[in-house]
Amino acid sequence: MSYRILTAEVRFEQDIVQVRQRARQIANLLGFDSQEKTRITTAVSEIARNAFKYAGGGKVEFIVEGQSPQIFLTRISDNGPGITDLSAVLGADFRVPAGAGMGLAAAKRLMDQVQIDSTPDRGTTVQLIKQFSKKMPSLSAIELNQLVDKLARQIPEDPYAEIQQQNQELLSTLDELRHRQEELVKLNQELADTNRGVVALYAELNDKAESLRRVSELKTSFFSNMSHEFRTPLTAILSIAEILLHRLDGDLSVEQDKQITLIHKSAESLAEMVNDSLDLAKVEAGKETVRIADFGVEDLFSALRGMMRPLLAKNSAVSLIFEEPIELPILTTDEGKISQILRNFISNALKFTEVGEVRVTAKIGDSGTITFSVTDTGIGILPEDQTRIFEEFVQVENSLQKRFKGTGLGMSLCKKLAELLGGNIGMNSSPGVGSTFFVKLPIVYATATEKDAEMSSPQREQIPFPIATSR
Repeated sequence: MSYRILTAEVRFEQDIVQVRQRARQIANLLGFDSQEKTRITTAVSEIARNAFKYAGGGKVEFIVEGQSPQIFLTRISDNGPGITDLSAVLGADFRVPAGAGMGLAAAKRLMDQVQIDSTPDRGTTVQLIKQFSKKMPSLSAIELNQLVDKLARQIPEDPYAEIQQQNQELLSTLDELRHRQEELVKLNQELADTNRGVVALYAELNDKAESLRRVSELKTSFFSNMSHEFRTPLTAILSIAEILLHRLDGDLSVEQDKQITLIHKSAESLAEMVNDSLDLAKVEAGKETVRIADFGVEDLFSALRGMMRPLLAKNSAVSLIFEEPIELPILTTDEGKISQILRNFISNALKFTEVGEVRVTAKIGDSGTITFSVTDTGIGILPEDQTRIFEEFVQVENSLQKRFKGTGLGMSLCKKLAELLGGNIGMNSSPGVGSTFFVKLPIVYATATEKDAEMSSPQREQIPFPIATSR
């Protein structure tokens, strides 16, 4: 739909003022807001002024086109000399010198779209397009006819009133610009304050990070020194207790046997904590030794079977099963650390499984990896505790925990050892059904030579008994 609302001629300079008035009246009747009305009237008057100045006059047509959405189109045409280099004027890099062409440049900034058709010596036609906003309803032919009737009843004001109106619009625009400038100054001040706050926060975070680093170093040093200092008396206590329990210095009464057994178990628990603390401190300090060697999974399982079977009580309702390795390659990594990880897994599984089995398996994974799994039919772990199980000093509360005291370091140590060997650990568990703990490791350690893998610290001295750490 194309509906012509009004046509006006520009023959004299005062006609430019009347065209501006009509543009404002029509924009107001169509429902444009005050800012859009100012833009439309300014653009129309500038192009009308160009037509009068460079072509001696022209024709102005106000048109509504389209249905949904509609547009307000003002077509200003003249029979003047035209524009010599129209493509340059329409180019994105066109810069208008003071004077000629200023009106066209202003219109291009004020309107949604400006279309120019010009031929030298045959005149110029400029179409100024302003889209209806989403808040403005589409107008039917009947409503546009009513608009024309209203427009006919509106008598154009005298030129002085129009100039006064134009001045008021300019003052309003300047006032709005002043408010925006003030808001911009405030915003810049807020941004400057925020930047200063961010800089201060970064400085504070750096200080705290340095403080945490020092605390971590002190903790590691404390664990290392404490562990070394505790080793000698603990070894003595364990040795003396074993001598007494084996009756090497004579028989014991029932009460003495009970008390010495308690001493031996307490010393074992304390030695367990010492070993785990020292291992954890060495890994965190980057001083843990990785000793690379070739070994078979069958030999690893054989050694583990011998170490872990004594943990099964007589007439136990739990079976410890090592699945026979089938077609598994030779591993080139640290056998001792893999054994330490699996001992922790198996020990925990035996502690928290009252009936059923603990099954140890090894399977080839993708990308040159092998996965060791320890699956039990024990009490399982609640979902909310499964994310905490690998944190330091965390022990999951359960019905069997009171019978088995531990340090809460075992799983954290396993995680760090696995990462040291280039792998990772994980778990799956269902309360009342059981748990599976697994470690995924490269078949060949990344630095597969003992010379490159050796680090500054000597290999850990093992207190002579299996390590068993609680969850």
